[in-house]
Amino acid sequence: MIKTILSLATVAFAAVLTSCGSKPALCDNSAIMVDQCGYAPTDAKMALLFSKGEKFSVLDCDGRTVLSGDVSAPAFWPEAGDSVRQIDFSRLSAEGCYVISVDDSILSPSFRITPRPHQAALTSAARAFYYNRASMAIDELHGGKWARSAGHPDTLVLVHKSAASESRPEGTRLSLPGGWYDAGDYNKYIVNSAISTYTLLLASDLFASVADTLALSIPESGSASPDLTSETLYNLRWMLSMQDPADGGVYAKLTSLSFEGFIMPADCHMQRYVVAKSTAAALDLAATAAFASRTLPLRSESLKPLADSCRTVAAKAYAWAKANPDVIFHNPDDVSTGEYGDGDVSDEWFWASTEMWLLTGDDAYAADAAAHVKTCSLPSWGCVAPLAFYSMASANRSLPGINAVEELAQVADSLLAAAEASPIRLSMSLFDWGSNSFVANSAMLKAVAYKCLPTRSDYVASLRDDLHYIFGRNATGYSFVTGVGSRPPMNIHHRPSAADGIAEPVPGFLAGGPNTVVPADCGGVETRSSYPAKAYADQECSYSTNEVAINWNAPLVFALLADVSF
Repeated sequence: MIKTILSLATVAFAAVLTSCGSKPALCDNSAIMVDQCGYAPTDAKMALLFSKGEKFSVLDCDGRTVLSGDVSAPAFWPEAGDSVRQIDFSRLSAEGCYVISVDDSILSPSFRITPRPHQAALTSAARAFYYNRASMAIDELHGGKWARSAGHPDTLVLVHKSAASESRPEGTRLSLPGGWYDAGDYNKYIVNSAISTYTLLLASDLFASVADTLALSIPESGSASPDLTSETLYNLRWMLSMQDPADGGVYAKLTSLSFEGFIMPADCHMQRYVVAKSTAAALDLAATAAFASRTLPLRSESLKPLADSCRTVAAKAYAWAKANPDVIFHNPDDVSTGEYGDGDVSDEWFWASTEMWLLTGDDAYAADAAAHVKTCSLPSWGCVAPLAFYSMASANRSLPGINAVEELAQVADSLLAAAEASPIRLSMSLFDWGSNSFVANSAMLKAVAYKCLPTRSDYVASLRDDLHYIFGRNATGYSFVTGVGSRPPMNIHHRPSAADGIAEPVPGFLAGGPNTVVPADCGGVETRSSYPAKAYADQECSYSTNEVAINWNAPLVFALLADVSF
């Protein structure tokens, strides 16, 4: 039987790349789940078996058996409604291309053992932001077959009635080009941009030796600034432009009144508006700009003038929030695009005041932070308090009464305990909206904690378990990043990918992942499992499982940078 399986696999072997890269290899829909990018020679190596089995063999891609062993006893995984067995092949360290066979009847997708197995995935995930740029063409030199014409110039944006002020009445024309499309839609939101931009700025700060040499092949490549910094600044500069210079307030979003259809950017002609200032938007911009002001000069001396501008913007946005402390954003009646509504801005206050204190040392900001102090947890766009702990810990400065490193370690330890209790070493058991971002953010927190506590190598091991999950060692068998691995998503909820006429989606995007909070979103035609860990549909209509978003890709880039750096 094994000879038959190997003969069927030779085509897949021929398609395997030297690293986990841009073109999917062929593979069967196996019951053996592996990290489709591969494993580093000295790391622990585990595959998952969602089937019965007793003996496993690891074969090189020429069909030679290089390692054999016993499959572990089964452990029931309630979230998958299935028993799972572990295949531990950590003893194998020789570089090369491999597959795993169980009982001479089941064959895994192929994978590699190689140093830095996620290097190509890192480049792809970081380049995804370039593909999501608004207001510019993606040229063939930098975009390859995903080149497209420019759309949404955003040079004739109108002030919506909800955002009108004395100096900028309703209908005032503004020019606010640039920035990233937020997700599968074509709008731009300050709240979600803030956590995404901050995450990439922090990644560049903590992992400068790798981040500053990352070659992304973007139009700014070769400039005085590193590529990842240049890409991040494309969005940051747009964020700065969303501040009203007259009063320091910040518009919550730049949007059409309703979502565009699944058409290319150049074919979109709806009028665009800036909509309502809000306290959350002002504080998120203040925090992001303050962090940028403090760290950008470390990336390039040429960024000092931008850092100075960020300092001014941050101070003005914070002052506006002080004067308008509870302006909660809600979509106006005539606007139906993403709301990013958040009725509790105490976490934004804590983050922004902490960043302003780290930037200026002013005790007034420390007092504001003390009035809104939070405990550490995993971050999201609606829970940004953890970002204050990241900044304090990475700067080795904590507010009075707070030990940021200890707080981070407590959360990291709780994540490790959850992973230890999981039959697949996963810290997550709730498969909510954007579940894959929970995994990426878990990895990010462990990375920050390890940077502060370098003796805790278990944080790095768990971070890599998170990446193994994302790249295929999960209950679905998908590598959840487009263009990466042997079974990536092909039908993401992403307008350019749906409308460009190219079979493969734009590469480098992390799909949202299994989700049981929204059990159906394809009008009854989807084939999603009722088990949480398997509740994923690779269908364009499945926005609850297969949409992409900048705040999901950002922690993925962070985790990959950490993995490559450690």
